[in-house]
Amino acid sequence: MPKVSLSVHWCRTVCIFAVLAFAGTTADLLTKHWVFQTLGMPGEYKADTEPELHAVYWIWQDIAGFQTSLNTGGLFGFASGWTRFLSLFSLIFLVGIIGYVFWGGWRNSFLTVILGMITAGICGNLYDRLGWHGLTDATGQPIYAVRDWILCMIGTFPYPNFNIADSLLVCSIILLLLHELLFNKPPKASVPTSTP
Repeated sequence: MPKVSLSVHWCRTVCIFAVLAFAGTTADLLTKHWVFQTLGMPGEYKADTEPELHAVYWIWQDIAGFQTSLNTGGLFGFASGWTRFLSLFSLIFLVGIIGYVFWGGWRNSFLTVILGMITAGICGNLYDRLGWHGLTDATGQPIYAVRDWILCMIGTFPYPNFNIADSLLVCSIILLLLHELLFNKPPKASVPTSTP
């Protein structure tokens, strides 16, 4: 098998990172846009005609569906209302990830894939936190919140709504943990043998 030069490996790995980040961000933003255009703002979907639906478009009745919601916090609504802090934190993390990939992280292809997924998740939610989605409240003020739309039920409990960006973030963290647990085991220390 021919050896691949470092510059070719760098280009290939960075391209994979960029494609994953772009594709994940695009999928997240397009689905959010489509669902909010179709179902409307939170609570609007069939609120007049079928209020018993609680504005949910069920894919699998009482198990999974689409329901628009706006999250001013982080995962599970953590740090609700801290939009500026979360946006700044996301920007710092994003710059750190990109710097890491370009200046050394590219040597580990699996880690680069995970970081591409994380970057897509950060970019998709950061776009919303900055208010670039264009949503406004009743007074015409911009809304600085993440658009969530996937609803899953755990029995009668509604799991907090999420989106594709959230899914990418959670799945990439799980993959990273599994990789560390299964493949990055520290080498066993060799015990010197004594000769009589």
